[in-house]
Amino acid sequence: MNKRVRALSTMCAAGALALTACGGGSGSGSDGGSAAGGSVTLKLVAADYGEKESNSSKTYWNGVATAFTAANPGIKVDVQVVNWNDIDTQVKTMIQSGNVPDVLQTGGYADKVADDLLYKAEDVLSADTRADFIQTFAQAGQVNGVQYGIPFVSSARALFYNKTVFQQAGITQPPTTWDEVRKDAELIKAKAPGVTPYALPLGPEEAQGESMIWELGNGGGPTGKDGGYTLDSPANVDTFRWLRTNLVDPGLTYANPATTDRKTAFADFAAGKAGMLDGHPSLIQMAKDGKVDYGVAPIPGKSAPLASTLGVADWMMAFKKNGHRDQIRKFLDFAYSKENTLAFDETYNLMPVTQSTLHEMTASGKHQDLEPFFALLPQAAFYPLGDTTWDAVSAELKKSIGTAVTGDPAKVLGDLQKKAKDAVANK
Repeated sequence: MNKRVRALSTMCAAGALALTACGGGSGSGSDGGSAAGGSVTLKLVAADYGEKESNSSKTYWNGVATAFTAANPGIKVDVQVVNWNDIDTQVKTMIQSGNVPDVLQTGGYADKVADDLLYKAEDVLSADTRADFIQTFAQAGQVNGVQYGIPFVSSARALFYNKTVFQQAGITQPPTTWDEVRKDAELIKAKAPGVTPYALPLGPEEAQGESMIWELGNGGGPTGKDGGYTLDSPANVDTFRWLRTNLVDPGLTYANPATTDRKTAFADFAAGKAGMLDGHPSLIQMAKDGKVDYGVAPIPGKSAPLASTLGVADWMMAFKKNGHRDQIRKFLDFAYSKENTLAFDETYNLMPVTQSTLHEMTASGKHQDLEPFFALLPQAAFYPLGDTTWDAVSAELKKSIGTAVTGDPAKVLGDLQKKAKDAVANK
C-alpha cells in the first residue's frame, strides 16, 4: 500500500498490554515452551500504524512479545517499529549489512523472495494457522505457486456516496453500472453546484489502484489468466475511453485526474465537496469527522457491480539467515492467534486476514460500519504481488496511466505494456 492513512481508534496502552493475558497456549504446532540449545532472541521489525507516539504499534508489539516470552521462556523478542516512510530503506540497509531481522512486517515481500531470503510460509506456520487465512489473501502471498508472503492486515474498496448530495440531486439509490454513474454525475453537476460529481484520482499516489478498479469493472486488469501483463488489452483501452468520454470530457470529475491524488479525493469527500468515489475503510472516520452523511455500496461495473473488488494487504515474512525457523514458527503461531490479530485490527480499525478474526468482528456487532467491506474480503482481487517486476511496473503506472483519460488510451497503455515487457525481460 502506498500511503497508510489509517482511520485510527483510540489506543489504550493498558488494553494493548492486556495481551499478556492472552493465549498462554496459543503457540500451536510447537513442541514446548523453551528453545532448544538455550535462549534465543528473535528480531522483529514492524511498520508503525500509529500516527503519534501514544498510539505507536510499538506498544502493541511489546505486549505481544512480553506475553510470548512468558509462554516461551527460552525465546525473547527484540521489537523495532519503524514509520512507513523509512521502513523499506532501513530494512534494505539491514539486509546489506548482514543485520537481517528474523521477522519483518511491512508492505511487500516479492523482492525478498527474488533474493532467496525468506522461509516458505509452511516452514514457519502450523497447519492450523495456515488454514485460518482467508484463501484469497493466502494465494496473494504466493510466488510461482509457493506461499512466502504471510498476510497481516487487509483492506478492500467500495463506493462511497454523499447521501445529502444525492438527495439534493434527486438520486434515490447508489449507481450499480457505469451508465448509472454517468447519469447520477450529470444530476449532481446540474443540481449541486460546487461539488465534484465523481472524484477520479489517477495521480501518482495510487493510480495503479484506481485504474485497476475500473479495469475490473470491464473484465480487464493489469494481468491476464496466465499471469502475464495485459495493460493494453482491448478491455482496458475501452475502459479508459469510457472514462474520457463519459466523465472527463463532460466535466463530471476533476479537470486533470492524472495530477489528482487519492488524498485530495478523500479530503474533498470528507469536506462534502465530492458526490461519490471509490474508497477504503479509512474514509469512514474522515467522513464522520467531516459530518458527512455517507453511504457505502458495491463498486459499479460496466454492466453490474463488481463481483470482485480490489483488495490490498500488508505482509509478514520470515528470514532464513539466522536459522531460527522453529522459534519463528512458535512466535508467528502465537502472534496470529485470534486474540492478538483481533486486538490489532480493532486498535487501528483495519480489516482482518484470518477467518476466525473476520467471524469475530462480523458477529460482535461492534463494527457495523465495516460490514460492507467484510462481505467483499473473500472475493477480493489483488495486484500481481507475486511477480517480482510488479514494483517497477506499478511505478510506471503511477507516473502516466492517468493521462489515458485525457489523451489516446491505446497509445498510453501501449507504452506502459512495452515497459512492462522490458521489466519482465530484464528481471
